[in-house]
Amino acid sequence: MDVLFLILIFGLGFLFVISFKKKLSPANYKTLKKLYFFHIIFGVYYCFFVSGDSVGFWQQAKVMTFENFLYSITEQQGTLFIYALNYYPSNVFNLSYFTGTMLYSLIGFIGLAYFYLIAVELIPDNPKFNGFYLFPLLFFLPNLHFWSCAVGKDTLLFFCIALFIHGLLDSYKRMPILVISLLLSYFIRPHITLFMLLGFGVAFFSGKNISIFRRVVFFGLLLGIAIAIFPLVMKFARIEEATLESFNNFSATKAAKLGSSNTTSAIDISSYPFPLKVFTFLYRPLFFDINGIPSILASIENFLLLVLSFFVLKTKPIRSFKKAPFVIQGMVYFLIIGTLAFSQSLGNLGIMIRMRNMFLPSLIIFILWHYYFTQFGENQSKTASKT
Repeated sequence: MDVLFLILIFGLGFLFVISFKKKLSPANYKTLKKLYFFHIIFGVYYCFFVSGDSVGFWQQAKVMTFENFLYSITEQQGTLFIYALNYYPSNVFNLSYFTGTMLYSLIGFIGLAYFYLIAVELIPDNPKFNGFYLFPLLFFLPNLHFWSCAVGKDTLLFFCIALFIHGLLDSYKRMPILVISLLLSYFIRPHITLFMLLGFGVAFFSGKNISIFRRVVFFGLLLGIAIAIFPLVMKFARIEEATLESFNNFSATKAAKLGSSNTTSAIDISSYPFPLKVFTFLYRPLFFDINGIPSILASIENFLLLVLSFFVLKTKPIRSFKKAPFVIQGMVYFLIIGTLAFSQSLGNLGIMIRMRNMFLPSLIIFILWHYYFTQFGENQSKTASKT
């Protein structure tokens, strides 16, 4: 059974890539194929050399009863919902953890491919930094692949976010995709759904190249859904009331709990000033945090992002943001909201990297857009300002 499903999984992956052959330039199509193989390599590595929550997500589904499956798939969110999603492949079909990881790797790659397509569509020319082309280099960053191939919430959320943002590029035709991505993300981590609704709702409201009708309809729709699910998000996060004190207490408790955990990547951020918490979430681990080979790779990647971000901040990022397509503006708002929320509550570098991976494509695509805008000028950028 495993062999049959592996053939099916890899076959679907190839068919997915091939479906873009006529839509992409030969160079971009070739890169997409390379990204697929690169991503699968990380999936294989994760399966055999990383032990973590992903094993539990697969093994717990194997011992799940059908009654528990029905209860979890219809009435639960978060971890129990993921167990239910894994019930049929893990329990009914009795697939191995390796096959499960390859299945999730395919899902993660589809998400990555959609982010890649967003960059191709919205950024017409390839910007450089010190003589090196930034695209597609930034899409080969290890952590972008490492945390989007494991069995569990992170891969599925990565997929949902990509699907939602790609759907917004043609929101009328892709309305079913938008609905599916929001529903799935809501049952996995409802607060991430809320962040998406708020971020892209603001982008619709402030977007200059969007018709008034579309702006009002989509802003009202996204804001209305956000208001409707807000009490449920509060309940999920176990916050009793929407006050600043409640949020501060929740963040302090969460940070202390994670910072004192018995892991090599645990750090106590409770005493950090606000800017340092934000910096830690976005750009650590760095070289002074190294405790193994994975952290070395993460440090190199984070240093590159830090350098690129530094030069973005030096060269009028507000201007390039205002000229960006509304989808990129929404990604920036989503990045800001997620950073502000998670930087205050996470005290473990491993968890930070996992959580940041949901927002990393937004940072990467804005970096690409900013360097494109500054190098090719406002006149050419107008042609990319699509809605």
